[in-house]
Amino acid sequence: MFRRRKERREEEFDDDFEDDFEDDVQGDYDDIDDDFDDLDEGSDDGAAAPRASSDEAETGPYDAVAPDDGLPRVDLGGMQVPVLEGLELRVEVDDSGQVVAATLVDGDNLMQLGAFAAPKTTGIWADVRQEIADSIRSGGGNVDEVDGPYGLELRTAVPTDVPGQLAPARFVGIDGPRWFLRALFSGPAGTDPDASAQLNSVLNAVVIVRGSDAMPIRDPLPLRLPDEAVAAAQAEADGQERPGIDPFERGPEITEVR
Repeated sequence: MFRRRKERREEEFDDDFEDDFEDDVQGDYDDIDDDFDDLDEGSDDGAAAPRASSDEAETGPYDAVAPDDGLPRVDLGGMQVPVLEGLELRVEVDDSGQVVAATLVDGDNLMQLGAFAAPKTTGIWADVRQEIADSIRSGGGNVDEVDGPYGLELRTAVPTDVPGQLAPARFVGIDGPRWFLRALFSGPAGTDPDASAQLNSVLNAVVIVRGSDAMPIRDPLPLRLPDEAVAAAQAEADGQERPGIDPFERGPEITEVR
């Protein structure tokens, strides 16, 4: 069942770091708001070529169209996220009702997904990876760049509220056709890619819907609440139970970010 709550789940890495990281990197994004992806500007140094379109790719993430794999997906607009058995999907919204993040939870493992606009032919993960590493190191954390299932990734240790204590966080970047997908893992999956087969399966099957509109490079792709979540939340606010919804069935959870 979709439900709305205000309390925040405590995560393995510090929320303050996540906020600081988003502010630092988003500030870099804002500096290039005038560079539109159809201009395809920027350096090719160290940039990987984007992944193939869905018609050519054997595994995901997929571009625009979901394969005929029978997996149920929650439509968030810019992303279609598979929700596999045993996983919890947290769709986080801000005070204005705008969806700001999609996080999947598998026990102690979390994976946050973010999709962004990118150039047509040049990947941006090399630049973004360096910016993330610089931000973490400047905050007192540790960063290692290693080969992972999707190529080069960052395995990091980030500061927490406890002085001298670091928590693991793993950053995976995937360059697609005119989009970029960032996955942030925490918990045991923050150090071990094999810690959660379910989260890996979601990442392999997510669909990114970039759309045809011109967007500034690195702008987040617009996300929205799925229709089922909106209807369920409204019914709960009205003190009603939607027909056909099992109140004891666990499903994606809508979390307000304050």
